[in-house]
This record gives sequence, C-alpha cells and structure tokens, in this order.
Amino acid sequence: MNIALRRPMSLAEFLAWEETAGTALRVRRIPTCRHVGGSAAHAAVQRNLLSALTVRLRGKRCQPYGSDLKIEVAGGIRYPDAFVVCTPVAHDANVIHDPVVIFEVLSPNTARVDRVTKNAEYRATASVQRYVMLEQDSQAATVFARESERWVGSLLTGDAVLSMPEIGIEVALAELYEGLDLTEAAGEPGA
Repeated sequence: MNIALRRPMSLAEFLAWEETAGTALRVRRIPTCRHVGGSAAHAAVQRNLLSALTVRLRGKRCQPYGSDLKIEVAGGIRYPDAFVVCTPVAHDANVIHDPVVIFEVLSPNTARVDRVTKNAEYRATASVQRYVMLEQDSQAATVFARESERWVGSLLTGDAVLSMPEIGIEVALAELYEGLDLTEAAGEPGA
C-alpha cells in the first residue's frame, strides 16, 4: 500500500520512499509522479536553455542541472526544468539544497502552480536569487529576482536579454526559442 495514501509524509520519508519506489517504478516502466510529460515546444525551450547555460558556465564554479536532479525548497522537493547551483555538488548527490537560479518552462496544466505555489516556495528559500518562468508558446519570460528584502518581478519579451548577475551570464531570450515556430502557437499560419 502507498504510504502517501494513509498520511502525509515527512520530507525524509518521501526521499526514502522515492529512492526505493522510483527505482521500482522505472524498472516496471511506469512513469513516476514527477514526470508529467510535456510538449515538443516545452522540450525545445528546455533543451535550448540547458545548452545556453552549459556553454556560458563551462569552467566556472556555478553549474546548470536539468529536471533529473531535485532541489529542496521551503522544506519540500521540486524538479525544476533547469537550475544553477554555485557550490560543489557530490557525484552521488540526488538533492540540491542551495539552488541560486531556477527555471520553469510553463505548461498549460502546471502554469498556476509555477506562478503561485513554486514562486512562493522559491521566494522563501534564501539561496534562490532569481526565478525565471519561460513561456513555451511565445518568446517571453517572467522573472523574479531578490533585491535586498524584496522579491521583484519583471516581464521580458521579444529581443530582450535575460541578465543573471548572480551567476555572471546573460542570454538573449531569442536563443531560448531558437528553432520554434511561434506563429503556429499564436494561431497564425506557419511561415
């Protein structure tokens, strides 16, 4: 019987359960709850993001990771589409406790959680300096950044550049949408 159905699990109980149940689920080819699936556009934005981060951070102390590694935020576990950590990570680590920049590619079925719930969790996690939500159907990003005691949001669109001084890089928003025909997403005929 699934322990989660009987009572809420503590973080330690969840991590122990996931370690054993996740392996058993993968062996049986049953998807685990953390993988909700996504569109080709979502996957393309995530791929472009990880590529851009990897190239720019090569040889630096801050390093990017994708959704295969989990982070602990506000006492819970999340699997963001990408994140950057600036402390050494052990080879056998499976939980990161101090992400600095976190990225989510918004999907119709998860956007509310990303915009509200995760935003509050990331804001409550002291190590997180920037949270970037990337649209998958338009070249746009909603960015929240820590400015002293404030959590300040801004919107980037079009030819804007995503500046991330806490990790020492910038990425043109257009680079994250390379290869995507966004006219189809807007309901216009493709070029």
